[in-house]
Amino acid sequence: MKSKLIYLFLIAFTSTSLAQTKVGTINSDYVVNLMPEAKVVVTASQKYGKKLDSSFAIKMNEYRAKVDDYNKREKEMGELEKKTIGKEIAALQEDIRRYQDNGTKLMQLKQNELMRPLYKKLNDAIDAVAKANGYTQILTTNGNEFAFVDMKYDITKLVMDKLGIKEPEKKE
Repeated sequence: MKSKLIYLFLIAFTSTSLAQTKVGTINSDYVVNLMPEAKVVVTASQKYGKKLDSSFAIKMNEYRAKVDDYNKREKEMGELEKKTIGKEIAALQEDIRRYQDNGTKLMQLKQNELMRPLYKKLNDAIDAVAKANGYTQILTTNGNEFAFVDMKYDITKLVMDKLGIKEPEKKE
């Protein structure tokens, strides 16, 4: 009975050790930044940012005008008027702060929306290259800290070829 258990254990152990995995790596940020569509994303992001900036400039001009008016007329104002205008200025400051926070969030959402098709295209290319070359796992090298990566398992160039992206020439 013991020998049968040992035999089954050895069979199970060797069969799991024979099921090999092939792990590859990719620098996905590098590939995405080289995609021709990335330039369109940058342009669209800048255009959207300018639109947000113009709205912000209007709010800032309103705030500055209110503060300047307050500073010019402060000596002539009564206490009630000072408190009222002070509250209006504080409300404008809070509105500006909220607008800045919302603007940052809106820019991030817009950036994600514009980048989504690029990452979808990249993921499709990674899937195709991984299946064609027998990879079981693909890890991204950007954002991760690998102590060592054997470049023969890096599929960055294969994915770039699949997407039709040429690597820029290295300047010396």
